[in-house]
Amino acid sequence: MKILMVSMPSLHFYRWTEQLKDSGHDIYWFNITDSGEYVNRMNWIQQKFGWKLKWNYPGRIFIKSKFPKLYQWIQKFNENKTDKAFEKYLLEVNPDVVQSFVMYMSCAPILEIMNKYHSIPWIYSAWGNDLFFYQNDSKRRNEIISTLPRINFMFADCYRDYLIATKHGFKGTFFGVYPGGGGYHLQDYENYKKKAEDRRIILVKGYENHFGRCNNVLEALLSLADVVKNYEIIVFGANQIVIDFVKKKKLESSLNIKVFGKMNHEEIFKWMGKSKFYIGNNISDGMPNTLLEAIIMECFPIQSNPGGATAEIISNKNGVLIDFPEDVENIKNKLIVALSKLDDELKLALNHNKSIVKNLEFEYVKEQVLNKYKSIFYDKK
Repeated sequence: MKILMVSMPSLHFYRWTEQLKDSGHDIYWFNITDSGEYVNRMNWIQQKFGWKLKWNYPGRIFIKSKFPKLYQWIQKFNENKTDKAFEKYLLEVNPDVVQSFVMYMSCAPILEIMNKYHSIPWIYSAWGNDLFFYQNDSKRRNEIISTLPRINFMFADCYRDYLIATKHGFKGTFFGVYPGGGGYHLQDYENYKKKAEDRRIILVKGYENHFGRCNNVLEALLSLADVVKNYEIIVFGANQIVIDFVKKKKLESSLNIKVFGKMNHEEIFKWMGKSKFYIGNNISDGMPNTLLEAIIMECFPIQSNPGGATAEIISNKNGVLIDFPEDVENIKNKLIVALSKLDDELKLALNHNKSIVKNLEFEYVKEQVLNKYKSIFYDKK
């Protein structure tokens, strides 16, 4: 079967698509944001890139960096239309199915073309904030409502998003809930795991942005300085806003804290393997991949629960849910609940989480996912 993927370049997309390697399917990728570069990691699939610019004129990069407004004006005349470029590639590939990752990025821009070729099945993969947050944005909501009735099949990283999709017009086949980046090679991380009694780290996801609310967690931890004095607090993925907050609040004088910027995937797993608690806090998300990874690495999870997505796998038995990610006092109280748990309670929670972990194993998820693709082939027959 020929599968035409439509996505921006992203780790989630790479990991998901790698489930299809050596599956017997022919995979093609229309790089919808077109960085203009071939992705070596994905050298086993056919890649369509370099389609956006009509002319890569001399000095383009200089104008882009020094005169952005002028560059934007020039690009109005110098860029090929996304839908037309996609249609040309669609006809070239003649796929059995198209799969788009993220609604506003890879579905809405090609809707007109997919309506034109209505006999081609269309799969939609929903990630993170894709539906939950953007359904409340008038422009995005209109795109969602216009697009979902055309979608034939859907993957999601949480069941919540399937319910949202049906509310907004999806009438196709739901393929189920799977991690946005596919499963995990669990054995690769076993050597990173420290014994429970050797773990004295509280690991904090350092996202402070449109969705992330790391600083509220840090504020709560500061108010619990005496309670967490025997822990090392590690913040990863921090941006300048978090770094400035740590300096302004003089956290280093009250907490045993270290702040790190962007980390690669393997480094994050190593820190998780040394951590007793993991904290992730945001106002909008699907099923956070870092939460799943913390569970894999036997951290006790403390996680926000926007729209009820996290509650699909976390309850008082195996973690703590933050109800109000903007409320420092609520976060503080949730931290107290987690930090006051006895070692036996934590052990029971981690044992409970083993049932989640076994369903995240790469080969297990891959088998489930490949069966979903196979069902499309039989439907077409």
